[in-house]
Amino acid sequence: MSFDPHTGERVPGVTVPSGPVPVDGGRPGHPGGPGGVHPGGAGRPQQTPQYPQPQVPAPAQRQYAQPRLSPTVTQEMRIRAQVQPFGGSPVQDEWSTQAIVRMPRPDPTASGNTVRTVLIWGLIGVLGLILVGALFLAGFFMSGGAPAIILSLFPLTWITLTVIWFDKWKPQPKALLIGCVLWGAVASVIATFALTAVLDGTLNALFGFGLSADPILGPVVSAPITEEITKGIFLVVIVLAARRWFEGPLDGWIYGTLIGAGFAFTENILYLTSSHAQGAEMGQGTQALLVTWVMRCVFSPLLHSAFVACAGVTIGLAARRGRWWATVLMWLPGLFLGMIVHGLWNGVATWSSSTENILIIIGTAILLSLLLSGTWFVVGLVLRHNEAQHTRQMLGDYANAGWMTHSEVDMLGTWRGRRAGKRWAKQYPGAKQAMNQLIRTAALLATTRERVLAGVGGDKEREVETYLLEALTKQRTLLMYKVNKAIHGFGGPGGGMQRGPGAGGPGGTPGGPQHPGGPGFRQGPPAPGPGMPPMQGRPGSQYPQPGYPQPGAPQYRGGRPPGY
Repeated sequence: MSFDPHTGERVPGVTVPSGPVPVDGGRPGHPGGPGGVHPGGAGRPQQTPQYPQPQVPAPAQRQYAQPRLSPTVTQEMRIRAQVQPFGGSPVQDEWSTQAIVRMPRPDPTASGNTVRTVLIWGLIGVLGLILVGALFLAGFFMSGGAPAIILSLFPLTWITLTVIWFDKWKPQPKALLIGCVLWGAVASVIATFALTAVLDGTLNALFGFGLSADPILGPVVSAPITEEITKGIFLVVIVLAARRWFEGPLDGWIYGTLIGAGFAFTENILYLTSSHAQGAEMGQGTQALLVTWVMRCVFSPLLHSAFVACAGVTIGLAARRGRWWATVLMWLPGLFLGMIVHGLWNGVATWSSSTENILIIIGTAILLSLLLSGTWFVVGLVLRHNEAQHTRQMLGDYANAGWMTHSEVDMLGTWRGRRAGKRWAKQYPGAKQAMNQLIRTAALLATTRERVLAGVGGDKEREVETYLLEALTKQRTLLMYKVNKAIHGFGGPGGGMQRGPGAGGPGGTPGGPQHPGGPGFRQGPPAPGPGMPPMQGRPGSQYPQPGYPQPGAPQYRGGRPPGY
């Protein structure tokens, strides 16, 4: 029996001799060679043995969408006009896997982001116009209006700058931050007046009394309930409409702080103008305004921010893992805590104002305010540190899967590493901007990884993960291209870090620019461009490594996804 050389199938009727086969075409004097004696017996006719040909694997099948405005092609038509199968070895597609990086993957969140962007900027426009109109009226028609507005801007400004400093790890969209301030300054103030009127009207109808008019129940009970509800409801709106940007307790702390700062800005204007008007009746309008400003804007500027941040933190804890209804329910513990602390502050302030001893008033206000403000700040620091640890842990999964090196995790997932990376990139024109983008993408990728692990977002989140992974690789490649171009005057889209005089880092000249990872740093796998063959033996070149499935993307021949 023999084998067909084209199909590899057995062909009956032809006997293949047994025993050793000729080697190297049969050397003279060698058994089976010219002049040799075959072990099967003397005079046996020599036959060229036939070997089975390797089976050619069938090509992968894919269904392509039927184009519009074209004649329909049925399966029957394809069978009738079947394409002759290719008889050679599998077609190699290295050039396409290198060039496909030029075909960018669309952002899976693009359409949703566009809708949310339009809505948030529309809200900002409406609330901004209302605020500008209200400030114009207050500045010209309220007693001490212009000085009150200017003095109220001081605490709002430094609170906003503090929040921006805390927000540097994974910056939130500027539109959301502006929207939080405007919601607190405009919408929540209007809603508080409306909710207070509804609450008083309901209580009057049922029990014959209201809360807001009572000198004790008004500030201790009514104000905390109505104000914390109207301020905190915007946190629920954010987590339901833009959950991708509300992924942890630090995000909630930031949003809640800005909402409270906006509310305090408007409330300070109302209190300052009221104090100026009362003091003006006795000829001491300026003195009364300054005393109120010191008490509210110097000794206790963070109170409303601390109250709303309670709800933001509890919502953020649920947003990282829970379903949408769980995030809404987790608003309640933070809401109640904010109400209790708010009522405690108002109660102490009401009690201290009843005494004529100015030292008791100031001492009580300062101590309680320092306690609340210090707690707010410490909580922010703890959440900021926790966010950095979370980023490093999530990026570690990608390092284990070969998408980056562990040195890159240390650089992108720690404050020290980020600072070192920026200092290093600053030495090369255009590299610092690429480094900043790389850091931002890594932070987004870490939070996306957490959502994938928690099952939040479903298959759509896996698409986002793949998109960010590819973006990270492209940005790393762009960064190294900038560095190579600055050092050597050349570089390509697929160029990795080149060693040479003045390159610094591993193998670089001493005294040259230092690589961000320090000694032993290894550049991760760059994406080879057209005309540049994939580099062999580079760190993380095999995707995926054993035991680590490639996240969010199909497996490709050779273990390397397109473009990497």
